[in-house]
Amino acid sequence: MADTRLPGYLRGRAGALAVLAAWSVLEAGQTFLMGYALAKALDDGFLPGRPWTGLAWLALTAASVPVGAYGTARVFRALAGLVEPLRDLLVRRVVRGGLRAAVARGRAGDSSVVSRLTHQVEIARDAFGGLVLVLRSFVFTAAGALAGLCALAPVLLLIVVPPLAAGIGLFAAALRPLARRQHRCLATDEALAEELGALTGGLRDITACGAEDPTADRADRRIDAELRASRSLARWSAVRAGALAVGGQVPVVLLLVGGPWLLRTHRVTPGALLGALAYLTQSLQPALQNLVHTLSAAGTRLGVVLARITAADGDAPAAVAAPDPPPATGPYEGPVLRLRGVTFAYGPAAEPVLHDLDLTVGAGEHLAVVGPSGIGKSTLAALAAGLLRPDRGTVRTAGRPALVPQEAYVFAATVAENLRYLCGSGPSDATVLAAVRAVGAAQLVSRLGGLAAEVDPGALSAGERQLIALARTYLAPARLVVLDEATCHLDPAAEAVAEEAFARRPGGTLVVVAHRISSARRADRVLVLDGTRAVCGTHHDLPARSPLYRDLVGGWSAPAPAPPPHGRVVSAPPDPRPATPSRPPGRS
Repeated sequence: MADTRLPGYLRGRAGALAVLAAWSVLEAGQTFLMGYALAKALDDGFLPGRPWTGLAWLALTAASVPVGAYGTARVFRALAGLVEPLRDLLVRRVVRGGLRAAVARGRAGDSSVVSRLTHQVEIARDAFGGLVLVLRSFVFTAAGALAGLCALAPVLLLIVVPPLAAGIGLFAAALRPLARRQHRCLATDEALAEELGALTGGLRDITACGAEDPTADRADRRIDAELRASRSLARWSAVRAGALAVGGQVPVVLLLVGGPWLLRTHRVTPGALLGALAYLTQSLQPALQNLVHTLSAAGTRLGVVLARITAADGDAPAAVAAPDPPPATGPYEGPVLRLRGVTFAYGPAAEPVLHDLDLTVGAGEHLAVVGPSGIGKSTLAALAAGLLRPDRGTVRTAGRPALVPQEAYVFAATVAENLRYLCGSGPSDATVLAAVRAVGAAQLVSRLGGLAAEVDPGALSAGERQLIALARTYLAPARLVVLDEATCHLDPAAEAVAEEAFARRPGGTLVVVAHRISSARRADRVLVLDGTRAVCGTHHDLPARSPLYRDLVGGWSAPAPAPPPHGRVVSAPPDPRPATPSRPPGRS
């Protein structure tokens, strides 16, 4: 496989590099004549009173310009021998990586391949060509200028070379840290754009779950990270400016300050001094400035693009890592959710929605949360899912929970991409279809056209969006699933299928904010929030212990209780620990 690392690539193009260097000699000759002929025109022509001699030297300088231009034109032709093979190599890598991705995903249509083929490859081609031209120009311009200084008066090298070398060395030392900070700045910018894009698409869910504060905190962290990266880049950019000053400006100052000493002590002629200034201001300064700016900008772009193209072909890690998937499900012993002394209020002056709440949910348990509207059920769900932080007390979960809010979010993509959204490694189609059947969404997926069909979120009903969200969460490797009225748009039969699927889900624990009596009947335990105290028990013993639950059961209309599905035992010892949410019904 061809090497896309630049050192290895250039070693394989030694012939093209030799042709490039040969034509660049003409450019170096033009640089040499510019200062040398100017010095001779002054010393041998105009100062001694021989203007025709001075004009002849200037004419020689003028004649060297088209010769140098011809050499530059041939350089561009020779450059094609370096740039075009690199572009062809990158195109082959992109196509090969796209085919691998298509085979791995089982379908084509990856739009990022088109971007790499049309945009990123051209960026790499242009950046590489610019780097070669600028490096070549600096090397041969510096060689011509230094040769001219040596020909005029070797002592001039003692004035020019040390600060020039110091400036180049300072920039070389700062180049790698500067490139790292430019990469970090790009990465934080992309991360911020991705975060804000996700937040924009999920505003409805964020509002429904009351997750504005933690969501804003996450966005603030992304913004702060980009600010720190930009400030760090700015500091190292100052080092780049310092390198330009040391290498380009200090020699001019030293030459002007030391001019009388050079003229008096070392017999440097006025023409030689003028030629040295011309070399510095017309050749070395522009070449150094071009080198510094091009390496800082085009060099970074080339590094980023080559890293991404190589990563897409499977030879390097991706430039930006994907977020960690939720922890895998599996056998687990111990509490999956534990609240201790949890108090929460929406604002410092507000009455607490929950007050000193203690709750423990064991592995594999099915808990239903009931209570009047606005009593704090959704607040409890958001606390359990980590979207809210308690004002006092602790919330502990076994891994990262999955929350399904009332307003389910479906995005414009394929059915499979919507369903695999929460899965890190991507389950097989068979696993996805099994989850679809388990939650009762098989008919919907079939009607949409299968897993490869594109989804138009606006064409789906609220209940259909809930089914897709339920199947997505069923696939997620989370031990704790919280359904915050996530089945409210389904009919009772469809709701029963979905809840029973989550209750049977291997290694899973289910917390349901219930809006029908049937949800409470199916649960192992029921938590009743009534605004003054919380009571936890089974559906059978709670009517005797909680007047509110007795009223709720009487007010709910539901079919007669059915036997537990699949022989599942729906009884558990009551939890005697009370809690006191000390406010009347309000925000939930």
